Amino acid sequence: MRKEVIRHMRAVRIFGRSIRDAFKSVLRNFSLSFASIMCTTITLILVSVALICAANIENATKSIEDELSIVVYLSNTVTEEDINNIRADIDSQDNVAEIEFKSKTEWKEEMSEYDSTFETVLNYLDENPLMDSFIVRVEDVNHLSDTAEYISSISGVDTVKYGEGMVDSIISAFNVVEKVVVVIVIALIIVTAFLISNTIKLTIFSRRSAIEIMRLVGASNITIKIPFIIEGLIIGVIGAIIPICITIYGYVILYGALNGHIFSNMIVLIEPYNFVFWVSLVLVVLGAVVGMLGSLKAVRKYLKI
Repeated sequence: MRKEVIRHMRAVRIFGRSIRDAFKSVLRNFSLSFASIMCTTITLILVSVALICAANIENATKSIEDELSIVVYLSNTVTEEDINNIRADIDSQDNVAEIEFKSKTEWKEEMSEYDSTFETVLNYLDENPLMDSFIVRVEDVNHLSDTAEYISSISGVDTVKYGEGMVDSIISAFNVVEKVVVVIVIALIIVTAFLISNTIKLTIFSRRSAIEIMRLVGASNITIKIPFIIEGLIIGVIGAIIPICITIYGYVILYGALNGHIFSNMIVLIEPYNFVFWVSLVLVVLGAVVGMLGSLKAVRKYLKI
């Protein structure tokens, strides 16, 4: 029991000394550390922008997908029984999430409220020229065209409209942009790790005499490695401070300036709180982890200990 306590106390002492040595190393090699911190800062700013863009693209895509629907116009000859049968047939499809029936009378009232010109024209006609219809919302928009094609084959259905090529183009464009942003984020993370790794490598080279002395007095490999790993963590965390401030204040200001949407009310931005805090947490964790991994890579590859 006593040996176990002594071992734990020794481990705590080594860890405390490693943290102290890491801070000393950052200050002692300030020019190298500052260059690495600035590179990390710039990279994490770009990562923050990429993360915000990716999240808002995904949010916009989901919002558009939620609004997408199939309008099923029924023949003027259908009876009440036919309408119920068509509803049951549409509802039997796995991809159908919701069905709403809208009569031609409801269409007339809605269009009249929307524009006075429509109201004048529709009231002038002796007979309502509009059609009864179903508004169909689907589970997966990627199968929107397949669902629309099936519905159009149902007896009693006159026309099916869902935006056709435009919808497919919008979804494809958003998917491509989202994938590009993900690739950019991964590339930036790799660049950050490379920069920190090179900085730690230069620091190790400048302290090679001290490392040799530590080896001669019997210091273990882990004792030599830990200060460098903590040093990478410190560089990563300090490098994340400015990107976090820019993320929080910048996004809040941008959101207010754009009134929460881009181009039109269709593309809505994610509300700042608690979104900016999650992005900030990702940045500080990313900076710390990448800094540690970069340091560990430099220690293992270039010290060969």
